[in-house]
Amino acid sequence: MSRQRAAQLEYSEFQSAMLDEEKRRRKAAKIIAVLGHFLGAQDPARPLAGLTVADIGCSAGFIADELAGAGASRTFGVDIDVPGLRKAADRFGERVEFVCADGGALPFPDGSIDVLVFNHIYEHVVDPDAVIKDMHRVLSDDGVLYLGLGNRLGVMEPHYKLPFLSYLPPAAADRYVRAFGRADSYYERFRTRGGLRRMLRDFHVWDYTFPVLASPEQFAGGELFPGAVGRAAKGTLERAPRTALQALLPIVPTYLWVATRRPRRPRGPALPQPPEPVRTP
Repeated sequence: MSRQRAAQLEYSEFQSAMLDEEKRRRKAAKIIAVLGHFLGAQDPARPLAGLTVADIGCSAGFIADELAGAGASRTFGVDIDVPGLRKAADRFGERVEFVCADGGALPFPDGSIDVLVFNHIYEHVVDPDAVIKDMHRVLSDDGVLYLGLGNRLGVMEPHYKLPFLSYLPPAAADRYVRAFGRADSYYERFRTRGGLRRMLRDFHVWDYTFPVLASPEQFAGGELFPGAVGRAAKGTLERAPRTALQALLPIVPTYLWVATRRPRRPRGPALPQPPEPVRTP
């Protein structure tokens, strides 16, 4: 029998990736570049200038610190990971306000946050729909929500590096991770693209997945693969017909989406593969 899911109160204590500073700061650079493109930021060094920003699921605070460094007038880091929050406050507390709070009951007034970041968090929380609902509440009318979303149909599960793990029902997934000595049980719950679209049904959403893959240098990233293979992959993605890329969407391992309460369009420069709207129910 699979154990009942409960809040992961000390996530950084058993997921070392949350304390990998270099990797977390690289992710932050990509997040900030995507936000800057969507917002049409004029100053690439301070694309979040004057905005109130919150990183939901901030853990040890590396991404929140980078958001503050991107010009935010006020930056919050929110999590229930108390050990992670302590580390974050010790290092970054002078320019980031860290708050221990559940994502489904955010400690902010309605419409008070200009930019929210929710990066690879939804699969860990007990009720992601409640978190999305409360982020909708606190986001300002002209605000922007950045979402890094794992896909249940991505072949390689990102946390335990086991193929097809996320495809399995809970009891079978528990046996799978135990058989390979990765964990006692499989906690994470991913959704398909259709499930994610339904989760974001109250938002207007733009998909940045292929823009980032096809133009990594514009989004603070490197090639998909080094050397000639990477250059060939980048060239293929740049020139591929959008219909061909769309056929791959159901199995893309990670989606990068930007969501807003009211209809808005990306304001950044033209890209080989432009962002496209995501149809939500």
